[in-house]
Amino acid sequence: MTQALDRLQIGILVDPNCFVPDIIGVYTAFCDAPNCDIHFLWKHTNPQKNTESFGMLHPFPVHATTTFADCPQNLDVLCVGASTPNIWSDEETLAFLADQGSHAKYLIGICAGSLTLAAAGLLTGYRATTNFQAIEALALFGAIPVAGGHVVVDRNRFTAGPVTGSFEAGLMVLAELRGKEAAKEAELTMEYAPHPPFGTGSPELAGPELTQKLMQRYAPFANQFGAALQTAAERLMITKA
Repeated sequence: MTQALDRLQIGILVDPNCFVPDIIGVYTAFCDAPNCDIHFLWKHTNPQKNTESFGMLHPFPVHATTTFADCPQNLDVLCVGASTPNIWSDEETLAFLADQGSHAKYLIGICAGSLTLAAAGLLTGYRATTNFQAIEALALFGAIPVAGGHVVVDRNRFTAGPVTGSFEAGLMVLAELRGKEAAKEAELTMEYAPHPPFGTGSPELAGPELTQKLMQRYAPFANQFGAALQTAAERLMITKA
């Protein structure tokens, strides 16, 4: 007799400025999982356009399906992708993440979403990673930065760089919750077998010239991020005092 599967509760933060590619992989990994509820989480469920997300010229419209107030307790997965620096001063959101993250089975932080988890106090003392431009900022929150671009696993925390990291972390957490066979099937279903056409998907592969060009392009964002992260780190120290 086949044992009934416990129903999974997956929570994915969709704030107005979320970077959708950072959360789509986690969604894809779990979207065909049996006995699984996926909650797109925000303060309200009104449609919204993420008009500020990384200066994107063509914002992707998003809306939540579940409010913070209606979010199930004891989530199996809480996933956070990148957003704008505003989120690091959003007391309501940080408090929600701190509460839900303290008892979720698994936490996933993708790109600057790792920094949001850190700002909520959820990566203190944990090895973690984020996008290469901001890796050292994790230390401001008591996390242990790990460079390299791969998924970093420390106990129940899974963190990764942008976009492809979302698919990989999602599949790895699916394996933890449903077993490797289920994750293998999901990987095949989505035909996840990256073949980067230009081989420049990391600073090491891209080389110093292209990496520096990209760093200069995003310098205004980096400066904005740096000030916001310092303020968020000071807030966290006060909160924990």
